[in-house]
Amino acid sequence: MNLPKRAEDAHATLAAAFNTGNVATVLSMYDVNGIIVPEPGKSVSGKEKFEEAVKAILSIKGKMEIKTVYCLQTGNLAVGRSEWNITDGKEVKVSAKGIEVMRQQPDGTWKIVIDHAFGALEELVA
Repeated sequence: MNLPKRAEDAHATLAAAFNTGNVATVLSMYDVNGIIVPEPGKSVSGKEKFEEAVKAILSIKGKMEIKTVYCLQTGNLAVGRSEWNITDGKEVKVSAKGIEVMRQQPDGTWKIVIDHAFGALEELVA
């Protein structure tokens, strides 16, 4: 899977990666030295923890869709706000609003450095 060449394409590329069901493909979207929040109140970092988090999300069988609400970029950094869900047919298994920070790589592609999958939920308090 090709990494996105524009920050605003990171959400769509991430959804496509998840929909492959392949852990390595999903992990390629992330800077695993960053942070992922796979569930409210739980943040993890490092390759091993990222892999565990990705496997847990992939265990929710269904199709992931991510809508980009906005993506703001300055230089090699960007922040995005997303609305995402995992569905199985008409059944919505997970639905949330996230905030993601992306960094442009030396080759011009973008990776997610911070993925707070639930960071824009109204009832969430930091």
